[in-house]
Amino acid sequence: MTFNPDADLSNNTTRRRGRNTAIAGGGAVGVLGIIALIAGPLLGIDLSGLFGGGTAPGGGSEPAGGSVIENCDTGQDANENVDCRMAGAQLALDEYWGEKVENYGAPQLIVVDGATNTACGTASNAVGPFYCPPDQTVYIDPTFFQLMQQQFGASAGNLAQLYIVGHEWGHHIQSITGVMERYPNNGTGPDSNGVRVELQADCYAGAWIGRISEQEDDNGVPYLQPTTEEQRIDALNAAFTVGDDNIQEQSSGTVNPESFTHGTSEQRQRWFAEGYQNGLGVCEQPLTLPGDQLDP
Repeated sequence: MTFNPDADLSNNTTRRRGRNTAIAGGGAVGVLGIIALIAGPLLGIDLSGLFGGGTAPGGGSEPAGGSVIENCDTGQDANENVDCRMAGAQLALDEYWGEKVENYGAPQLIVVDGATNTACGTASNAVGPFYCPPDQTVYIDPTFFQLMQQQFGASAGNLAQLYIVGHEWGHHIQSITGVMERYPNNGTGPDSNGVRVELQADCYAGAWIGRISEQEDDNGVPYLQPTTEEQRIDALNAAFTVGDDNIQEQSSGTVNPESFTHGTSEQRQRWFAEGYQNGLGVCEQPLTLPGDQLDP
């Protein structure tokens, strides 16, 4: 994934909140920490209780809406800086969904610096990226991508990062279109609503990435260039990494499908690929297919 260097990102609305703090566990998160790190992202749930969350560290006060992310004006900035990459993704995602959802209302994107309070608990790299429905905001600490790379073996390259952001945007779409209300939490398991909602969000992310070079700035310059095969493999690697079976196998050596909340690695890769190849039209299927047909 490469932004067009001269794309105009200056009108992004991404904000920064929080304080500089060390990566959870002093930079060396143990197995349980990694499970929380991988369980939180792409799920939209708050796991801050596992880390004694509740308030942002550092004391003092921060602007309620966050501060403007500076020096994120062009696609070249997004290519060089992960915070600017998030800001560029916000513009592209808002344009994409604004054309797909009637009366679309954009979520806020907050780049978390250490930790910050939210209506869903504390946002930090210990929780991972998540969407908080009460305040209609996506929270993401970019150091999470480093943790995926360093401690869970994921490639977590640029397109994988956009996949994660696109997935969280998918949860916002589910919130404002009534999907979350129609498919409320009914526990865990391979056929649970939680798994279905997650797989649909993967499909949404794939549908956006499949058309990622179509969104343009006010001057008609596409924000992003078409993806390459190598970049798509990177995104699929991220989808594999956050599969329930892979997480459980890595942490305990056993797999318990009745505790699934996300879907298997194969399912996550499949529904990302379905969205990428076939567009939004296929993304209702994870909600309605029989459980055995959710698998490849």
